[in-house]
This record gives sequence, C-alpha cells and structure tokens, in this order.
Amino acid sequence: MEFMTFTKRYGHSGFTLLEVMIAVAIIAIAFTAVLGSQSQSVSLAIESRFNTMAPLLAQRKMAQVESEKLEGLASDSGDFGEDFPGYTWQVDVRDVVFEELLGVPEYLKRIDVTVAWGEDKPYQYHLRLYRFFPRAP
Repeated sequence: MEFMTFTKRYGHSGFTLLEVMIAVAIIAIAFTAVLGSQSQSVSLAIESRFNTMAPLLAQRKMAQVESEKLEGLASDSGDFGEDFPGYTWQVDVRDVVFEELLGVPEYLKRIDVTVAWGEDKPYQYHLRLYRFFPRAP
C-alpha cells in the first residue's frame, strides 16, 4: 500500500531512467544476435550455391576436355559466359613422368580443372583426371 501512497503523493507514473537503459540494452543484445545470425545465413547460402554449382561446371568442362584428342589437349582458361557470371575455369594439362621408363614416350596425362568464383577467387573447386592415350599403330 505504501507504493500507492508514493505515487499519489508525488504524482509520478512511468519508467525510471535505469529501467529504460536496461530495456534498451536487452533489445540491443537481441538485435545483435539476430543480425549476426542473418549475416551467417547469407554467407552459408552463398557458399552452398557455389558448392552446388562448381562441381557441375567442373564436370561439364572435364567432359569437354575428355572429348579432345591428344593433339588438341592443352592448358587453357576462360569463363562460362553469361549463363554463369563470375565463374571462371582453368585447365592444366601435364605429362605424367615415370622415373623407371625414361626414354619411353609419355601417354599418360594429368588433367586438372579448377572452377573459381568471386572477386578475388575466394571460392575454388578442383577436379583431377588421369587419362591414358594408347600409342598410335
């Protein structure tokens, strides 16, 4: 009952500065957590999109490389055009050398395909294939 007397006597009804500051602090902490979660969600969505698209594009490029004959096989790079903006590819073709078989022509090739995305290429996907070319008769 004394509280009722206090309000009636001084005519104060409302919140104190301390109560308002505590409420603002609680709201700020909640908003910080929500915004951090939103930022992480966007980042995961971007990474998920790359992790879905890059293997498909790398397999597509590797299929094109596999259809090449030995004479047409060379290292190269480029992009996927307007259909996949920001995605680039690089093909690296190297001979596989066996120390024991020096002097024997190399017919085994190591083919590396790299698909990258982003401004400074922060996302990269690598695919490697070894391909044997039989000797011409």
